[in-house]
Amino acid sequence: MTEKNAIPIFPLNILPLPGELVPLHIFEPRYRQLLQDVETNDIEFGIYFASQHNKERVGSLVRLESILKRYDTGESDIVVKCVDVFLLTKYLKRLGSKLYSGGDTYLFDTYKDSAVGEELKTDFADYLEITNSKLVIEDCDIHDIANVLDLDNSDRLKYTKLISLDKKQQFLKQRLQYRKFIYEQELNHKNNFHLN
Repeated sequence: MTEKNAIPIFPLNILPLPGELVPLHIFEPRYRQLLQDVETNDIEFGIYFASQHNKERVGSLVRLESILKRYDTGESDIVVKCVDVFLLTKYLKRLGSKLYSGGDTYLFDTYKDSAVGEELKTDFADYLEITNSKLVIEDCDIHDIANVLDLDNSDRLKYTKLISLDKKQQFLKQRLQYRKFIYEQELNHKNNFHLN
């Protein structure tokens, strides 16, 4: 983990994974102010996973990728990209004089060790072939695989808490095997229906 730093916090019931693009609709005055500060100062902010299951207090550090639409009302549709995961050590209802909240965080530095092992790469290639995916996996990292699997919030939380690369790879191998099994079962059931 990196050293502690204070960042703006946007509590939501989502947990984006590194590399994931997330659309957001910004409408509350405090988050409109946050968006203005993000644009003006080119800063990143945290999406804190606001769930009762998030006992470890993890969240996603994101940066603004694009603004899709600005409304006359001051609302905006934006896209952010997750660039890291953080541990929230102190939550501040307001960050200084700002309307939005903030917090003290430690970044996980998730891209430091994110290379994909050959065994996982092979399993992922098999999964893509079985599901007839058009994705190319030559330069993917471990987070790309997690994003393709579209994990639910429970699995996202488990994945982000895994510190070692080996444990992350093992976790994703298990999820790939499960998804492959489900996909094969669906195909079997589909092929067993007969017209009367």
